[in-house]
Amino acid sequence: MNNPPPASPAQANLADNIVHFSRVLRQAGLRVSTTGMTDALHAVQFAGLGTREDFYWALHATLIKRHEDRELFDQAFQVFWRDPRLLDRMMAMVLPEMQTPENERDQTSRRLAEALMRSVPPAQNVPDPDIDIDARETLSAAEILRTKDFEQMSLSELAEAKKELQKLKFDHDRLRTRRSRPDSSGTRVDMRATLRSALRQGEMINLKRKAPRFRTPPLVVLCDISGSMSVYARMFLHFVHALSRHRSHVHTFLFGTRLTHVTRQLRHKDIDQALNAVSTSVADWDGGTRIGDTLHQFNKHWARRVLGQSATVLLITDGLDRDAGQGLAHEMDRLHKSSRHLIWLNPLLRYDAFEPRASGIKVMMPHVDAFRPVHNLNALHHLVAALNGDKNQREAA
Repeated sequence: MNNPPPASPAQANLADNIVHFSRVLRQAGLRVSTTGMTDALHAVQFAGLGTREDFYWALHATLIKRHEDRELFDQAFQVFWRDPRLLDRMMAMVLPEMQTPENERDQTSRRLAEALMRSVPPAQNVPDPDIDIDARETLSAAEILRTKDFEQMSLSELAEAKKELQKLKFDHDRLRTRRSRPDSSGTRVDMRATLRSALRQGEMINLKRKAPRFRTPPLVVLCDISGSMSVYARMFLHFVHALSRHRSHVHTFLFGTRLTHVTRQLRHKDIDQALNAVSTSVADWDGGTRIGDTLHQFNKHWARRVLGQSATVLLITDGLDRDAGQGLAHEMDRLHKSSRHLIWLNPLLRYDAFEPRASGIKVMMPHVDAFRPVHNLNALHHLVAALNGDKNQREAA
């Protein structure tokens, strides 16, 4: 049996860089296994690569397992292989026919920058100069985290924010019903119970009293998972998971170009298992947005099932519709009339100069009861207060 020829220095160098690239992805939060690294090496070796695009897809097919990891992988690929001389020199030695297009400078996320900096050796210890700082007007780390935009957070800050979401305290939003319950200290006399008691005892009539019966109304979540909403959608799923553990009758739907019901997947007690199940079920993550079409699907197939008993609807989207608002007005009006409260959560409200210029936003705004931001922890804390029945927060909306 003939032994395989030894790897050339260029091939060995390329393999080392692929392994290093895989470790950078792992440090940035992606789930890259040792098997995935091996598959990436084999794919590059046997795929017969001819262009930079082929090289990209060979690594993408073997290292990426979840839809939400694609954006970070794209940024990491552009940064790690951005030196044309590095990639061209190695590929020219291994594959002479390879052609590399002009390098595009994409904005690097802070998570990726943090992962890349981990491999840089620490600088020599230099004594810091003594600087007097007045801490009376500075913000604590917790306050900074609560006001920081999710999109600007580093990997460690996102982990802390997710822990904070799991600590949120949810009270029951109690809704008064027409029914009543027996209550000895109630303010109303229950004439039926009083007469039944008198017929049984035949003695002095003891007045029976009653009090109103309260219940928790259903909560329906419609969350946009398109490319412009990917970071906020992932954080809001952590919020919905925490909400589902404290409140009954929470129904969750994700939409991009289609509608996906993920209530069952989010019932897992472990957040990682829940998000993995959601990622497996959703096929249109980080794609386009067809708000009108997906709301039509919801109103036609799900509204009667989940919007009964005065449900509250949380609509999380930036309102950027690929269909330019076609059919959206009718579906929003139908959704508004079917729910007790329709609350629109839009991350674009983080901008002070926000104006409803997009056609989809203009069509949706007349049909909502509240319009709130959803870009940081403070915004989610205010939302919790509103869902818990805080009158001040409802008036602020």
